[in-house]
Amino acid sequence: MRIAIFNNESAQSQRTTRFLRQEILDAGFEINDFHPDIVITVGGDGTLLSAFHRYSAQLDHVRFIGVHTGHLGFYTDWRDYEIGDLVTALKQDSGESVKYPLLDVEVTYADTTEHGHFLSLNESTLKRLAATLRTDVYIKDNFFESFRGDGLCISTPTGSTAYSKSIGGAVLHPSLEALQLTEIASINNRVFRTLSSPIVIPKTEWITLKPAIADDYVMTVDQFSTNDRPIVQIRYRIADEKIQFARYRHTHFWNRVKGAFISSDTDEK
Repeated sequence: MRIAIFNNESAQSQRTTRFLRQEILDAGFEINDFHPDIVITVGGDGTLLSAFHRYSAQLDHVRFIGVHTGHLGFYTDWRDYEIGDLVTALKQDSGESVKYPLLDVEVTYADTTEHGHFLSLNESTLKRLAATLRTDVYIKDNFFESFRGDGLCISTPTGSTAYSKSIGGAVLHPSLEALQLTEIASINNRVFRTLSSPIVIPKTEWITLKPAIADDYVMTVDQFSTNDRPIVQIRYRIADEKIQFARYRHTHFWNRVKGAFISSDTDEK
């Protein structure tokens, strides 16, 4: 089995990575950062997001494992003091995985005939730097509304617990292959009207944004952002690809939600 280790720069993550690397080598596994079968991230959710984008071209065979070294991570199943147990699980690996849907983002630019294409694990947003965002919203190529406000967020089910939740979106179970569109401070008055509610779109449909002409749009894909090109439209749909997590001790989704936002295991009644 070929294993890559991807860590952040914190002192604890680096110490954990050194110990993990030695344990993996002692167990007879190969360290391979270029063509791994397993990617182990050491840090938090941001570290796993970065690793996902680094290995996004290998999603058909790469499985991810998250080790967190600080605050509780939503994507991380292991703690930094459980490295021995993790290596034991690697030795007993049977190839099982849990798969989560991803967001496919296709951008049409005004200055080229080439399209931008991105995959997102959590969400993609569209905003403007110093003005109100104005964009027409289409669902499955049918006009839905003209949006005015600070921005729009389109999230995956797993991303529904991230930025989307903080702006009023619903929490979606990842077995639902769906997109969620959530408004960011929409304008609703006698002139401009929006639904003012999150919208959940099934896999068989897609969302298209056609913003008004402007040169200061900021588009984000997970933790990455760009504002250097004029945008004609953005199309969002459920991606053909999925992220795979190695199923050794993969935490049940609602237990993750409860642990992240409501209580820890020690709070059980």
